[in-house]
Amino acid sequence: QGVLSDLTKVTGLHGLDPVVLVLVVGIVMFTLGFAGCVGALRENICLLKFFCGAIVFIFLLELAVAVLAFLFQDWVRDRVKEFFENNIKSYRDDIDLQNLIDSLQKINHCCGAQGPDDWDFNIYFNCSSESKSREKCGVPFSCCIPDPAQKVVNTQCGYDVRKKSKSQWDDQIFVKGCILALEAWLPRNIYIVAGVFIAISLLQIFGIFLARTLISDIEAVKAGNAF
Repeated sequence: QGVLSDLTKVTGLHGLDPVVLVLVVGIVMFTLGFAGCVGALRENICLLKFFCGAIVFIFLLELAVAVLAFLFQDWVRDRVKEFFENNIKSYRDDIDLQNLIDSLQKINHCCGAQGPDDWDFNIYFNCSSESKSREKCGVPFSCCIPDPAQKVVNTQCGYDVRKKSKSQWDDQIFVKGCILALEAWLPRNIYIVAGVFIAISLLQIFGIFLARTLISDIEAVKAGNAF
């Protein structure tokens, strides 16, 4: 709803609105589903070839991204850091982005891209003397270490935290950056990641095989009818 009602606001954000990503993925899935379904029902070779070609392109793109990410890990790390910092700047500008960052920080027990000081990139959390925000020199509540005794989330737990010495941060907030947390998560779950990638790849290959088989059958029938 936010995207459709105010496109200029979305395009002006430094970060990525998750709704835009959902819309793009939805459009791609609808287009492929329509081409594959209608192509199979109507035995339309053009739609089936489009479906097959698109799946092949997506598969090769995924493979290329995986290989390049492995070969250029430092470059990928820098781009992820830049992307995360840009999203930190827009934290208060978009509620979907805000919820996404909060979820990422709570799940991974992290704060900021490299650490809590990255929240200086956001004008509301910046420690500069010019800022009049009540959140000045603080962090979002998702950076706070949860108290098991509290049933209600304290959204003000991060206020003024970074005004204290860094030695006191450990008791109140997560001090590990989210990039480091994600880098630590990947080796621990490498088999899960590999399994998901292999499963998706097999489904794509199976879809390509079915499309090519149907195209061949249709062409064979048409060739037989020609005689």
